[in-house]
Amino acid sequence: MNALTKTTEHQARSRKMYTGRRGPQGCVVWVIAGNGERKPLNPRQALRNHSPTGFERGYGGSGPAQLALAILAEHLGNDDAALNLYQDFKWACIAQIRGPSWSLSSEEIGTCLARLSEQQEDTQPLADPFPF
Repeated sequence: MNALTKTTEHQARSRKMYTGRRGPQGCVVWVIAGNGERKPLNPRQALRNHSPTGFERGYGGSGPAQLALAILAEHLGNDDAALNLYQDFKWACIAQIRGPSWSLSSEEIGTCLARLSEQQEDTQPLADPFPF
């Protein structure tokens, strides 16, 4: 079990939806809690400032990196884990988003993180069978 698996398994999950759309101010993203409460997603630029101009999606640049970091920091509730995972999450999930409006559920984010964890485990180097 790696740090990613531990973080996602031990994280108390509430059902949330992350929704975004293109507006006059650029890409606007909301977090909708299971009770229907809606709030803007904090860009977490103090954690790492990739994009002072805001969020983006659909490619692998600085705006999508900021969005990936913000979503994971909010979803996981763990800044260190978010910093360790957001670049892979950006490529696996955020860069794939198409269209003017989109949404990601907490379950979809968890599924993406689990797949990334499996891929990470599959690429771990094998122990040297002849350590002499």
